[in-house]
Amino acid sequence: MTSSTRKNIDMPNKAGYFGEYGGQIIPPELIEIMNQINEAYDEVTQTQSFQKELAQLNAEYIGRPSPIYYAKRLSDEMGGAGIFFKREDLNHTGAHKINHCIGEALLAKHMGKTKVLAETGAGQHGVALASACALVGIDCEIHMGEIDIAKEHPNVTKMKILGCKLVPVSRGTKTLKDAVDSAFDEYLTDPVNFFYAIGSVVGPHPFPKIVRDFQSIVGTEAREQFLKRENKLPDALVACVGGGSNAMGLFTAFLDDKEVKMIGVEPAGKGLDTDQHAATLTLGSKGALHGFECYTLQDEEGEPLPVYSIASGLDYPGTGPQHCHLKDIGRVEYETINDKECLEAFIKLSRLEGIIPALESSHAIAHAMKMAKAMDKDQTILVNLSGRGDKDADFVADYLSL
Repeated sequence: MTSSTRKNIDMPNKAGYFGEYGGQIIPPELIEIMNQINEAYDEVTQTQSFQKELAQLNAEYIGRPSPIYYAKRLSDEMGGAGIFFKREDLNHTGAHKINHCIGEALLAKHMGKTKVLAETGAGQHGVALASACALVGIDCEIHMGEIDIAKEHPNVTKMKILGCKLVPVSRGTKTLKDAVDSAFDEYLTDPVNFFYAIGSVVGPHPFPKIVRDFQSIVGTEAREQFLKRENKLPDALVACVGGGSNAMGLFTAFLDDKEVKMIGVEPAGKGLDTDQHAATLTLGSKGALHGFECYTLQDEEGEPLPVYSIASGLDYPGTGPQHCHLKDIGRVEYETINDKECLEAFIKLSRLEGIIPALESSHAIAHAMKMAKAMDKDQTILVNLSGRGDKDADFVADYLSL
């Protein structure tokens, strides 16, 4: 994380709160371990050796900086604002997830951990973490819901090839929330020697901070690139939000640029009037989930509700605590896109620009398409194209009978 980015961030506080969200809602013995991780993170990541190694891997392994791309044909068809993409889909392993996975794997190695654990939904975090662990030489175990395993077969195959242990999760809804529960249960068997590499800006402090910081390179690059290319900042930023790592990665560097509008896009699934969605910030209420306080979709007893999205990486009943705070203070607006709109954007971008996006990213693309029509031609929208759709291609083809 650069010093220029760090000056724009005054959260979380020492207790791990972004306003009234975040914290450490975990047993006392785990609080001690989390605080050790926080101390190690603050100490290790400021060393010249860590920063040099991370910068080298960002450039030579991930392939950073990822480019800014002007989607001319898509923009022309919408007839309004110009639509640009931050091409995180071009990163090694195909998504933004590799940005924090490299950082977390390096941190685990420096702390002397013996195994890295994680959950995955769409499989992008799993593939990225398995790749990072293979790179640094540390054991990796990924927990994944059985429904997502069937749906995201290409990523499952990649994880196995990379040598990680893949644990199918059959409990509950057999999707992302249950994979988190399963991975955390395994972590609790030996938290001293294991490292839980959380896959988004969620979980107990310090993980929302750690993942945000490693992902902030997306926005830091994008801000500099866009200014150089267009001689101005974008009028709006758009990113999909489940847990919220790709969105925080893009938004962080622009938080002080009040003239830049920011929109996070949640999955409306089969409709906000059904129980088949994951619109946490839109319809949720404050609660506790997986060791932190955030907006959640919950029942009257405060238990997480089953959630749904056509995009496996977005079907989570909570969201990052910083997103919750940014919603409350009005700095970021949160909108929704349903499955039908998501699939239309998936096909539209593929056939107009020759870019097959992840279903997660397609939510952001769909909302940007709506926005562009209502904006002037001299205005601009920057979308975080957070992942590519290799993992979704067979599913979409079957779903649409292509």
